[in-house]
Amino acid sequence: LCARLSINIMKVIGRKSEIGQIRKLYDSGKSEFVVVYGRRRVGKTFLVNQFFDNKFLFKVTGLAVKDKAAQLVNFGEALKKQGSPLCPYPKSWMEAFGFLKTLIESSKVNGRKVVFIDELPFMYTNRCDLVVALEHFWNDWGCTQDNLMLIVCGSATSWITKKILRNKGGLHNRVTGKIYLRPFNLAECKAYFKSAGISLDEKDIAECYMIMGGIPYYLSLFEKGKNLAQNVDEMFFKRKGKLDGEFDNLYASLFENSDDYMKVIEALSRKNAGLTRKEVIAVTGLPDGGGLSTILSDLDDCDIIRKYKAFGKKENDAVYQLTDFYTIFYYKFIKKYGTSDKSFWSYQTGTTLHNAWAGIAFERLCMYHHIQIEKALGIQGIMTEASSWRSESAQIDLVISRADRVIDLCEIKFWEGPFSITKKYRQELDNKINSFRDSLKLRRTLHLVFITTYGLKPNEYSGVVQNEVTLKDLFE
Repeated sequence: LCARLSINIMKVIGRKSEIGQIRKLYDSGKSEFVVVYGRRRVGKTFLVNQFFDNKFLFKVTGLAVKDKAAQLVNFGEALKKQGSPLCPYPKSWMEAFGFLKTLIESSKVNGRKVVFIDELPFMYTNRCDLVVALEHFWNDWGCTQDNLMLIVCGSATSWITKKILRNKGGLHNRVTGKIYLRPFNLAECKAYFKSAGISLDEKDIAECYMIMGGIPYYLSLFEKGKNLAQNVDEMFFKRKGKLDGEFDNLYASLFENSDDYMKVIEALSRKNAGLTRKEVIAVTGLPDGGGLSTILSDLDDCDIIRKYKAFGKKENDAVYQLTDFYTIFYYKFIKKYGTSDKSFWSYQTGTTLHNAWAGIAFERLCMYHHIQIEKALGIQGIMTEASSWRSESAQIDLVISRADRVIDLCEIKFWEGPFSITKKYRQELDNKINSFRDSLKLRRTLHLVFITTYGLKPNEYSGVVQNEVTLKDLFE
């Protein structure tokens, strides 16, 4: 088995930490209840299937329909297909998990018995006994079986978090392994394209990331022989394109009642720097209360938004910022300009509209890769805190506050070639640094760092910069 697993895992790009977690749980010699979760299309099912080479004692995938009877029939069909000695379909989830227990007990498989329930949130309908039945299955029997490994998986991150990971009933603290699958980083995207034989330079890969994030499924839709713009047109702007309807499907999979969530997301899409809670309320008209807190928390859990405290601000001044690359791109271009048979994105390359979007999206990209930036600065061994800063007159894209009493003020520029600091821009930088220092009254050393595509062009004004980070560093 170990040899087979090792061969199959070679097909997986990245995910070293996650594979290590699964292997450790598999080899633990005791019962394991494992949750694998993350947003739609991020590769959860692929990872589990590849690790186990699709060899499970039992596997079932929930249906994307809110019909309990259909879900139970589907569960029953999976039981029969995988050798259940019981003929009738289960009439309830208690009965379904009872049948599963019988199947496992009757199995002649030696060693680990792996049960994989994929898209568990799909199986849940209002007032159904699914979670109670799962609790009983695990607490009454499963947790006593040293050779059992139960894996549940789902794209509805908020449902998984509330119903399983933060369960206050019978499943409280019962999960033994939690694996949150994040999108690829830039290095993993580059490795993926290389493995697929698709030729893109690092700037194109970065722009690809700025459009759709590091979502493996989206990357899998790229075609050889077409450039980045042509592939983007095929996916998003061609009538009935490859990702037609993806936005609605994404949010339907994340949240059962998504209307209020969409109000918050749309409001944040209009404000690049983000909104405070009070501003969200003012723009959306949503009441200030627990419902809004749940929405903001769920969106943060799903990595759709980030909550951050701007440097020097109090917790009550926390800002909520839209960070999901695909969602930002959708509101900026897809929803606004629609789809047609024209090469919309190919026509946009190099335009003012494209460049304005790219500058903001590159800032998000750098924030997502702040660990790589810290490594390039040689401060990966120092405790840091990454944030942003803004005042009425100035804004700093990325602020890295370091435990050695140095603060790195990062200017971020997505440029076609080496970036040149002009006399006028040098004055703007001086004013920005002075404004930062004066408003916060800090006695700390300030370093100006430039993060650019291809570096800075040395001239009489570039001496103000203490350190440089280039796009290439973000691929480390």
